[in-house]
Amino acid sequence: MSTGPAIYLILGVALLIAIVVPLLTHRIAISPPMVLVAFGMLIGLLPMPDGISLEPESHRTLITHVTEVTVLISLMGVGLAIGRTLDLRSWSSWRTWSPVWRLLGVAMPLTILAVTFVGWWVAGLAPAVALLLGAALAPTDPVLASDVQVGEPVTEDIEEEGEEGPSEDDDIRFSLTAEAGLNDGLAFPFIHLALLLLAGGFALGDAATWLSWYVVGKIALGVTIGLVLGWLLGRQAFHAPQDALRLADQGEPLLALAGLLTAYGAAELVGGYGFLAVFACAMRLRASERGHSYQRAMHGSIERLERLMTLLVLLVLGIAMTNGLLEHLDWRGVVVAVALVLVVRPLAAYVALAVMPRREELDGGLDRGEMRAVAFFGVRGVGSLFYLGYATSHHDVPEEAWLWSTVAFVVILSVLVHGVTATPTMARLDERRGVTSPGNSPNA
Repeated sequence: MSTGPAIYLILGVALLIAIVVPLLTHRIAISPPMVLVAFGMLIGLLPMPDGISLEPESHRTLITHVTEVTVLISLMGVGLAIGRTLDLRSWSSWRTWSPVWRLLGVAMPLTILAVTFVGWWVAGLAPAVALLLGAALAPTDPVLASDVQVGEPVTEDIEEEGEEGPSEDDDIRFSLTAEAGLNDGLAFPFIHLALLLLAGGFALGDAATWLSWYVVGKIALGVTIGLVLGWLLGRQAFHAPQDALRLADQGEPLLALAGLLTAYGAAELVGGYGFLAVFACAMRLRASERGHSYQRAMHGSIERLERLMTLLVLLVLGIAMTNGLLEHLDWRGVVVAVALVLVVRPLAAYVALAVMPRREELDGGLDRGEMRAVAFFGVRGVGSLFYLGYATSHHDVPEEAWLWSTVAFVVILSVLVHGVTATPTMARLDERRGVTSPGNSPNA
């Protein structure tokens, strides 16, 4: 019997779940990713057609491209959602982003270092492989963290109608959203460092090349291209001299997708980090005209694409879990996962936020409870799968099967732990601050 109708049926039911579950679970401690992964696991228990393999080693390129597109779409979405201004010429503006810089500049390197040490000391990995594991697991995920991120853009038409939107002054959600948007690109230098070490012969000159090109040069190129393109698209969409070319007035939301593809392609073509380019492009496009309803339309179109891609990734991840994906997981992988989710990330982020903190009454200032929340909700997800797929597609990596099982287990553990705790924690913090919960519709 042909498997085509069954695949259509499974995808149709999964999409229905993706639409309905957020409406039913936004007030309870069950997240849509949890439900979708569980649904995939149930599907995986059914007899699989002959000749179909779900071993990640057999599909590195496919995994890399699917997860890459998913992360890119999500980066565009979170960039359009962030309403807080970042004026590169204003020091006071930079300071309102204080928790983000601390998470990126302190917590992320500490996390990479700690996971690398655990991978080497506990799991017995070679130093280069341990570094690869640390770099792949370091970035927080913009795809699965919607419960603790800012929602869709608040625009003038929403305010005029008196509708309540998500608060763009919420430092907890802002910090987690901006961190997830930026650290996906910032993990790349450490992935490249691990690949250089695996290739062997890494000398002092190679260290200088890595620092000057992979850390400084590629980051600068990605951010610059993203900002320039975002400015050009903003000028065209909102201030084009001809009405017919002013896309904001025409209401065509596919400009966001065009910007995503152009920014990523241009940055990668010249050697920059495309992830950073997409996020920078989205933020600059949002800054072109913050209150315009077109921002909401663009974000909505990207959000729908994100739901579809996330549905696919979570469904396949769940199916693979009950078809051998965790076959190589052992106590070492469990230790790495538990240590990262419950100890390393919370501790590293809290240290980064709590040492000489910005005053809590200022924008970018967090009290102790808010620091603990930001530190704890370091969601791991699709980005980690992308980085592992990217690395294994570019170089032979020892213990690859174990790495896939361990990274997958980390993602599942994060989906479970953070999915259960996000709703009650954020509701309690909102109540304590005397604000209404934004009630973001979680992504599927």
